[in-house]
Amino acid sequence: MSNLIRPRGLSSVPRMGFTLVELLVVIAIIGVLMGLLLPAVQQARAAAYRMSSANQLKQIGLALANYESARGRFPAGYTSDPVRFTPHAATLDAGPGWAWGTMILPYLEQGGLYDQLNLALPCWAPENAAAVRIRVSSFISAGADGDLEAIQVANSSGTVLGVFGRSHFLANVGQDEPWGYSPPVADWKSISTSRFLGPFYRNSKTRVAEVRDGLSNTVFVGEHTSISNKTWVGVIPGTESCPVDTNRFPLTECDEAATFVLAHSGPAATEPGVVHPPGYPTAHVCQFFSPWQGANILFGDGSTRFVANDVNPDVWAAVSSMAGGETLNIEF
Repeated sequence: MSNLIRPRGLSSVPRMGFTLVELLVVIAIIGVLMGLLLPAVQQARAAAYRMSSANQLKQIGLALANYESARGRFPAGYTSDPVRFTPHAATLDAGPGWAWGTMILPYLEQGGLYDQLNLALPCWAPENAAAVRIRVSSFISAGADGDLEAIQVANSSGTVLGVFGRSHFLANVGQDEPWGYSPPVADWKSISTSRFLGPFYRNSKTRVAEVRDGLSNTVFVGEHTSISNKTWVGVIPGTESCPVDTNRFPLTECDEAATFVLAHSGPAATEPGVVHPPGYPTAHVCQFFSPWQGANILFGDGSTRFVANDVNPDVWAAVSSMAGGETLNIEF
């Protein structure tokens, strides 16, 4: 049988597989490499999300500028007409409640959605129910935690009074929280701390000339994600914005309906000396917050900056007012 021809290409030496020890070594090496690479990948992803959010803020800034160019003023933080609609006793909020996000829809290439809304009716009216649920990509941050769908807007008893499209951005009401006064104040511009107001508040009609601290030194809009649900639509009187994670109590509790669309920096009349930097771990539902240990912030001149949660509190308070007259060296 020695004359049998062995098929070409076959070796007389048998092939050997990996031993168990070799496999374990390879797996260990792969695990080490993944452990080294994963943080870098996560950091790169977070940086991309932050950049995406900053670009969205720039688009919002452009929309606000176009609105101001067309109307001669910036949109109201939200609208309230106590003559046509019965005001809520605790806040004096009244319909129609439409917020700044709704008003700039035509300048965000959302003219079709804007035309579906009947602004003469309250934002929670059944006739508007289908349109106000729509998710608008301009108001959704790519890196935000949690659900991206429409939010339920409820009162303190848990009764849902509306379902609104979500937003990850809030407008700046200034240092104070004018919704927190007791008894409530009807005209927020008339309160004693009005010079510390920001450009967006209930029924605001802020003109460029009123931003006396300068557009480049005044916060207009910023991120708010993860800790509570917000909306681009408007304010329903008597509802509350609450933390989505009950474990955050008592760091943050439910707040008035205005905080669905507005944020403040502090110090407030009810919290003298307390300033809330963006993204601070103990941030309330009424402050700017994001997963980035700070937040992307839009200024009145259309520029965006990342403001870290260790920003100088005096600087943050200064840029949150539009006519405070502060002389601080504003650096981030």
